[in-house]
Amino acid sequence: MKLDDTIAAVVTGGASGLGLATVKALRARGTRVAIFDMNADAGKQAAVETGALFCQADILSDESLDSAFAKARVAHGQERVLVACAGGGNALSTIRKDRETGEFSIFPTAEFARVVALNAVGTFATLTRFAAGAATMDAVDGERGAIVCTASVAAQDGQMGQAAYAAGKAAISGMTLPIARDLGRFGIRINTILPGVFSTPLMNRAPQEMRDKLTAMTAFPHRFGEPEEFASLALELCTNAYINAQSFRLDAGIRFAGK
Repeated sequence: MKLDDTIAAVVTGGASGLGLATVKALRARGTRVAIFDMNADAGKQAAVETGALFCQADILSDESLDSAFAKARVAHGQERVLVACAGGGNALSTIRKDRETGEFSIFPTAEFARVVALNAVGTFATLTRFAAGAATMDAVDGERGAIVCTASVAAQDGQMGQAAYAAGKAAISGMTLPIARDLGRFGIRINTILPGVFSTPLMNRAPQEMRDKLTAMTAFPHRFGEPEEFASLALELCTNAYINAQSFRLDAGIRFAGK
């Protein structure tokens, strides 16, 4: 799919990090972009910075998503590109033993469900709404839409404390092929990126010792990825019509140790 000013796109989590870099890359092609994000202040600032449209959206709320898509479509028309970057995680051990009392506590089920839902369910809820709209469009160069989802290398080699995060991201990767099969009849493609360690606001706040430990795990180069490198792959997955149903690690060869 050619990306230009005739194409509208939605980027979830587009107010910062990987999402914001993708918004900038799409806008550089002239694409009309709607930023979906929970953070109103950051979203409005990103919109001013990039010339995109900000639509406050909670990806776990059907009502919020429907409202955001409606706002975006009034402004830009039906979108043909979705890049889903919204998600998040936590770090809790499956069970923990108190060193003083010897008592065990467990990973709160509700917290596990929240993180899995934020990543897998939120991504799915977003892309179903996108696909239902894109499927109504006339095909352009044989296709109607392109979806790029964001998982994580933790989906394949999650560390200690990442059970919920790894499960949510693995679900995104795991549903990529069946969704591609569902949507192929409508001319809509879907692919997923599994980023390694990237220079996002969250990771940039990590202690230097942790940052050094993570970069030492890469094969080459020994550094964090830049958000622009994620955006570059995201746009390739949108424009290359023969890439479908794939999950790509973007990680400089990193393989996480157990902790």
